[in-house]
Parts: sequence; C-alpha cells; structure tokens
Amino acid sequence: MNALLLTAVLGVIMMFSSILLTSKASVRNIAIFGLIIVLVSNVLEMSGTVFFRIDTKGMIAFDRFALLFNSIVFASTLIYFLLSARDIEKVGIHYGEYFALIFFVLCGVTISSSFRSLLMLFLGIEIISIPLYILTGSDKRNLKSNEASLKYFLLGAFSTGLMLMGIALVYGATGTFYTVVTNGTNSALFIAGMLLLMFSMAFKVSAAPFHFWTPDVYDGAPAVFTSFMATIVKVAGFIAFIRLFNDEFGTMQPTWQLLIALITAITLFIGNITAVFQQSVKRMLAYSSISQAGFMMMAIYAMNSDAKEGLLLYSAAYCLATIGIFAVLIKLKDYSFDGFNAFARQQPLLAAVVTIFLLSLAGIPLTAGFLSKFYMLKAILETGKYLWLVIFAVMMAVVSVYYYFRVIQAMYFKEGNGQIVEVSIAFKWTLVALAGIIILLGIFPNLIIYWLYF
Repeated sequence: MNALLLTAVLGVIMMFSSILLTSKASVRNIAIFGLIIVLVSNVLEMSGTVFFRIDTKGMIAFDRFALLFNSIVFASTLIYFLLSARDIEKVGIHYGEYFALIFFVLCGVTISSSFRSLLMLFLGIEIISIPLYILTGSDKRNLKSNEASLKYFLLGAFSTGLMLMGIALVYGATGTFYTVVTNGTNSALFIAGMLLLMFSMAFKVSAAPFHFWTPDVYDGAPAVFTSFMATIVKVAGFIAFIRLFNDEFGTMQPTWQLLIALITAITLFIGNITAVFQQSVKRMLAYSSISQAGFMMMAIYAMNSDAKEGLLLYSAAYCLATIGIFAVLIKLKDYSFDGFNAFARQQPLLAAVVTIFLLSLAGIPLTAGFLSKFYMLKAILETGKYLWLVIFAVMMAVVSVYYYFRVIQAMYFKEGNGQIVEVSIAFKWTLVALAGIIILLGIFPNLIIYWLYF
C-alpha cells in the first residue's frame, strides 16, 4: 500500500513540477529522489512497516510475492531513470509530464501485482495502458510515432473489450468479482470468460498470435520510452497474468495448460525466427521481447514454485539487460546493425557492457539470463508433461544466439569508422555496475529468491 499511494502522489507532483520549476535538472532530480522513496517504502513494507492503512475490502492484498516483484520493478525503473532520464527531455517540451505518466504507470503496476478482484485487475491494466498510448505518440514531429500511438490505442481498446467481456462472463458464472471462487467454475460461461481473459492478457504481454502490434509500436515509439515499455510494462503484465491464472483459474489448470503451451511455442518460434531477418537493432529488440515473452509464458504453463521464482529472476534479468542495451542504443544516431560497426574501437567500455547484456538475453552461462531460462525449463520438467516444449525452447534459444551475436560481431569484427558517442563518466559507471549485477545474479540467484521466503 505504501508504494501504491506514493506513486499516485508523485505522479501528481510531477505534473506540476514542469510548471513550478524552470530547471529540467530539478525536475529530473525530484523524479529520481521520489522513486528512491517509493523503493525504500516498498522494502520497508516487506519487513512489516506500513505507512498507510486503507480498507480495500479484500480487493487488493500485498503479499510477499507482489512486494518483491514491485521492488524489482522500482529498482529497474530507478536504473532506467539514472541512465535515460536526460534523453527523455530530447523527446519534447513536456518533460515533467513524461515523468508523471511513468509514475502513473508504476501505480498501475502495483495494482496489477496485488489484485484480488477482477475489477482491480481491469483498473490496474488500464492505468498502465492509457499513459503508454500518450508516451508512444509523444514525438509529435515523427509520423512513425503518431502511427504507432494510434495503432496501439485502437488495438489496446480492442483487447480491453475482450477483457471486460471475459470479466462479465466470469461474473455471470460465479456471481462475484473476487478471484477466489468455489462455484460455477465448470460452466460454459466461466470457460468462455477464461479464454477471453487469456487472449486479452496475451495481447498485453505480446504473446503470439496476439503480438502483431508489438514491432510497429516499439519501433515507432521514441526509443527512450520503448525501453520502458519493453521491460517494466511487459513483466508487469506477466505478474498479473500468473496471479490471475493461479487464483481465478488454478483449479482448471488441466483445461488451459495445453493451450498455454501452444501459445508459448508459437511465441518462441515467431519471435526468434522473425528477429533473425531484421536489419534494425531496435526492431530486432522488439522481436526479441516477443521471444523473451515466450520463455516467461512457461511460468504461466507450469504454475509451481520454480515458475514463480523463475519469473521473478527473469523479470530482473530481462529488465536490467534490455534497459542497459537501450540506454546505449539511444546514444546512437543509426539504429541499424551497421551503426554498431567498429563500436568497440571508439567506446571499448560501452561495447564490453553491451556484450554482457546481449549474452544475458541469449542465456549464456554466468549471466542472470542463463539461470532465469534454466528455472523456466526446470519448472516445465517438474510438471512431468510436454517434454517437447522444453526441447523446442532450447532450440529457439540457440536461434536467438545468432541475432544477438550479430551485434557483437558488428562491434568487434566489422570494419567502420564507428559512431561518435559522447557519454558521461557517471553513465559509463552506471552501466558497469548494471553489468556487474547481471553477472552477480547469474552466480548467486538467491540474492533475489531469498527474499521471497525470508
């Protein structure tokens, strides 16, 4: 509850900051300092210190799983601010409003991670989505940004309609919006509502075949906001997804498990195979996010302790690596693979940390990405079914190595003058620290998982 109220208040504060403050540095510092307060208050709530107590009638419950996930999200967003906050001011003149929208998204994330009522699920998802429509089209001078925003809004509205219809059918079958139900779970209405909610949530996390909006929206949006959308927002969707299917539809797991397995396989195939043929690193990362969604879908399929632990670790590993890559990509003028030619000669330190981020996304050992993928595969093996999905996932992971290594090849082995990139010492050392965290989590995953049971 601490983080929920603080993010909402900070969103309002940031709306007025650009009016009351003339210095963009002051606006940026308020956002960073405010996020630190949110992170600290959320960690304190994990230890039992609650500043705000509100009777939510059981519609929201902040258990340890939700609080730990929120801490990962806030820490990742803090790193995003430290690396990319200066680049946000290049998008447009509404600097404070951009931060306000991001804080409102974080408010929706806290609701989505802790809902106990389908109404709160709907509110959480919409509070996340509506600011994103605005952020996607924030570069008004760019027609691709305007097109991406319109496409995202129209398709997002369609998926919202599916969600509302699914909620209505579930309510018709059970007579309640609460997620713990005991009656009506075998009716046709309930099953139809479950399918609609599944399709709607699959759209939100860009799982195939509901992924078609992702490449155009991620490519058209300003890169600094694509970084936020492809990481924080995506993993928030998965936490809501796993909570919904664990609490509301957990007793029907044999009914929907095969369908989730098929969606997972299709997502892995489309995301990885299509990424191979991309000529833009930014668009490749969009398809990469789809393939990463395929691995995270395994947690929905397995729904056991390894799946939940793996999803938390995957959230941290994926967010940190992708935010780091985008932070460097934003500094480049050319987003193509050729834009990285001979990058290691001009910026050897940046090239080294980008290599670590790419290795983590590819699932190479000694990185957090390797262990997070391992947890997902282990979770499926523990179910004792669908061994083919594990084999197929490993094959797709091998395919992903190819397009990630294309960037590494361009940086170290391609000829070129290299793009002139000017970055601060603080930016470089933040990236080095981020790469160190990814390696540390790859060796000691209990640094995160321990807090789930402490």
